[in-house]
Amino acid sequence: MKKGSPEPPGSGTAGRRATAEAEAQYAQAPVWKGELYLELHRGTLTSQAEVKRGNRTCERLFHEAEAWAAAAAARGLADYPYDELDAQWRMLLLHQFHDLLPGTGIAWVHQETREKHREIAAALETIITRSLAALAGRGDTELVANASPFARRDVAAYALAPVDAPGRAEEPSRVERRDDGGWELSNAHLRVRLAPDGTIVSAVVGGRECIPPGARGNLLQLHPDFPVEWDAWDVDEYYRNTVRDIDAVDRIEPVTLDDGRPGVRVFRSFGHGSSAVQQVSLAADTARVDLVTEVDWHEQEHILKVAFPVDVHTDTAAYETQFGHLVRPTHENTSWEAARFEVVAHRWVHVGEPDFGAAVVNDATYGHDVTRHPHPDGGTFTTVRLSLLRGPVFPDPETDQGRHTTRYSLVPGAAVSDAVREGYALGTPERRVTGAGAVRPLAAVEGPVVLETVKPADDRSGDLVLRLYEPLGVRARAAVRLDVPVTGVREVDLLEDDRQGSALDTVDGQAISLRLRPFEIVTLRMSAR
Repeated sequence: MKKGSPEPPGSGTAGRRATAEAEAQYAQAPVWKGELYLELHRGTLTSQAEVKRGNRTCERLFHEAEAWAAAAAARGLADYPYDELDAQWRMLLLHQFHDLLPGTGIAWVHQETREKHREIAAALETIITRSLAALAGRGDTELVANASPFARRDVAAYALAPVDAPGRAEEPSRVERRDDGGWELSNAHLRVRLAPDGTIVSAVVGGRECIPPGARGNLLQLHPDFPVEWDAWDVDEYYRNTVRDIDAVDRIEPVTLDDGRPGVRVFRSFGHGSSAVQQVSLAADTARVDLVTEVDWHEQEHILKVAFPVDVHTDTAAYETQFGHLVRPTHENTSWEAARFEVVAHRWVHVGEPDFGAAVVNDATYGHDVTRHPHPDGGTFTTVRLSLLRGPVFPDPETDQGRHTTRYSLVPGAAVSDAVREGYALGTPERRVTGAGAVRPLAAVEGPVVLETVKPADDRSGDLVLRLYEPLGVRARAAVRLDVPVTGVREVDLLEDDRQGSALDTVDGQAISLRLRPFEIVTLRMSAR
């Protein structure tokens, strides 16, 4: 902000002053615990799927661009692209405005938003490519860049490592045709069985079955969708009264994916000229079923969901939100609970019993529903569904018409911590570059804490900013080790202004010790020497 400019009401000291004044006027205001759920406009979680996908993609690319550019700048290998990133951030935030990101504007604004998302993504890809080239240096060694805050297959978080590193050898997966016309996919972690109609009827991990008897997972379901009013905005509860399972098969065939893994591809037709291709494969290094659904959508006034019945008895489900997760009931004991028949989650939903659970993770889906059903052997099982597409006719009569690709995964046997990790794994794919050799992370974390953001301070002072959070709702200790010399480590707020916090425990040279409270967000600022 320029000197002499008035402070906007929500910024820095002005925002704190306004808060203090409000607290002084109403000293003991009542405090609401939990979600302020709006019992309206549930359709905004799904309408205009490509706009939501473009926004999620750009958010992920900003995460990568900031991290790799910061790592290159801190090592003196490249200048940090402040102006380029600021321009793209402003453009992305502009296109999150009312009626744009919710998917409730006229056709023209969504067309422009999709175009702007493509422009933003291209600009960020350029920054990422440039930053990784500076980090990797000159050379012919093929490297893997991991921008996830979790290590995977022998590549540390925010690091580059050779493709042929010892821990990167893939464990083989197998796909076999069964005598009953179905298919079986298996590896060292997981065995999955597909029915002749291509749906998942068994997923066994550690000797435990994840799919309830007689149920089918990765099942596409089509509902009529006629809200009483506010077509693009609303999904009304009675849509659930009528459902059609999309289980007819045009053909099924084994495939080899681009990365060499085997899989199965299922082709379906439905509705008014719509079609779907569902691809099923197993992850190379964990108990995860990777699913890609390509839909050529020509339905109007319908909603398309995909269902995953999970053989767990639970009255709650966990849904990821920013820097943590929210727990909601799966039952409908009260009118407030019954009203939550469509809810939001970011990268994952988790359901489980104390000793076994499962997660459904996604790369760009927000609308979900989780319900309980009578189990054939007594008790209940739980179904998690993702809302993939809608077809409202107002204000845009062509909403979501055309081709869409959605990626999601079923993670049997997952704890909440596994859901957090797999959400990042699906949403932040590895990159391949060539260079001189491995590159250590600028900041490495030990402990059950997520290093979400690595960036320079926004005031262009050259300070380094790290943002971490505790994702599980428990107290946690963590250690951060920097790969560059730093001084003046301190806690700051989200605006990167100094604050009196309690998370920073000790600083010993380039080693930082932290203590975090449940779901605490900690932002550290330091000067790189």
